[in-house]
Amino acid sequence: MAFTFSEEHAALRAAVAEFLADHSDEAAVRALAETGRGMDPKVWRALAEQLGAVGLAVPEQYGGSGAGPVELAVVAEQLGRALFCGPYLSSAVFASTLLVELADDSANRDLLPALAGGERTATVALDEGTGDWDPASSSTAAERGADGWTVSGEKRYVLDGAHADTLLVVTQGARVFAVDRTAPGVTTTPLATLDGTRKLADVSLRNAPARPLAPDGDHGRAVRRALDTTAVMLAAEQAGGARAALDMAVEYAKQRYQFGRPIGSFQAVKHMCAELLVDVESAYSAAYYAAWALADSADNAEEATSLAAAFCSDAFVRAASDNIQIHGGIGFTWEHPAHLYLRRARGGARLLGSANTHRERYLREVTA
Repeated sequence: MAFTFSEEHAALRAAVAEFLADHSDEAAVRALAETGRGMDPKVWRALAEQLGAVGLAVPEQYGGSGAGPVELAVVAEQLGRALFCGPYLSSAVFASTLLVELADDSANRDLLPALAGGERTATVALDEGTGDWDPASSSTAAERGADGWTVSGEKRYVLDGAHADTLLVVTQGARVFAVDRTAPGVTTTPLATLDGTRKLADVSLRNAPARPLAPDGDHGRAVRRALDTTAVMLAAEQAGGARAALDMAVEYAKQRYQFGRPIGSFQAVKHMCAELLVDVESAYSAAYYAAWALADSADNAEEATSLAAAFCSDAFVRAASDNIQIHGGIGFTWEHPAHLYLRRARGGARLLGSANTHRERYLREVTA
C-alpha cells in the first residue's frame, strides 16, 4: 500500500490551513460555540466555493470533486487543529458518503449538488441511545401507506440534527429514508453537551413523510461504509487536535520560566512532551493508514478503521489533558483555549462509538 502524500495533498492541506487561519481563530470558535446552530453559513459556503472541501466526497457528475478518503482526511486533520465549527462530519462526510454508497441516481441528483455547494446540509440519524452505532440494531419503523412512506422512531445524538436540512434516517433492516427536517411529525431537540463546538440533537419521528432511497440497494453495506469513513475522518480530526494541543504545550514549556529556567528543561515536563509526541505521531499514522485502506478497499480496512478510531480518540484525550497539566493554573481558566481542546476530545471520545467499542470490533475482525 502506497503511503506517500502527493503535491496535491500538500497543496490542499496548505489551502485549508490558510482558510482556517482567516475564518476559524479562537474568537470565531468561541463565538460559534455559544450559538444554537454552531456554524457560520457564509464560512461554510466559502469553504465549499473557494476550496471545494465540502464536496470532496461527491462525484463530479453531482457537482463535487470525486475525491477519496485520503483527501477527506487531509481536510479533517486541519479542521481538527482549528476546532472548526461546521457540519463537516455530518454533511460533507457522513451524509454525502452514504448517498454516494447507496447509488440512487435520482436522489443523488436532487440532494448532492446542493450539499457539495454548501447551499444545504444533511445528516444521518442512526443511533437510538445504545451508543454502539450499529445499523442492524435500529428499531425505527417505516410504513408504506396510500400517501407514500412514513417513518416513526427516536434517534439520539444526531450530528447537527437540529439544523440539517435533510435527515437520512436509518430504519429497521438498515433501510435508509430521506426526511425533510421541517416536515410534519419531525421534532428536534438540541442537546446541551460538554463540547459546544459540535452540536448534537435528539430527533423524534412520528409518521414523518419519507423518501425511500435505493430500493434495491444494499443499505446495510452502504451505512457501514459511510460509518467507517466518518469514523476515520473523526480520527484524522482527533489527530489534528492532538497535534495542536501538543504544539500549545511545547510552546508554553519554552516560554514559562520557573526557578530561573524554562519549565521545558525539567525532566518531568520533557518526558511528558516526548510521550505526547509519540502519541501524536502514532495517531497520524493510524488515521492516514485507515484512510488509505478505505481508499484502496483493502481487506483489512475495517480493522484499520477500528484501530484508528480507538487510538486517535485516546491520544487526543491524553494530549488535551496533558496540555492543561503543563500549563498549570492558567490552563484551567475559561480564558485559555486549552479547555476547548479538552472538551472537543472528551466529546469526540463517545461519538460514533467509544474507544472500547472500536477495540472490541477490532478484535472480532482480527480473530474472525
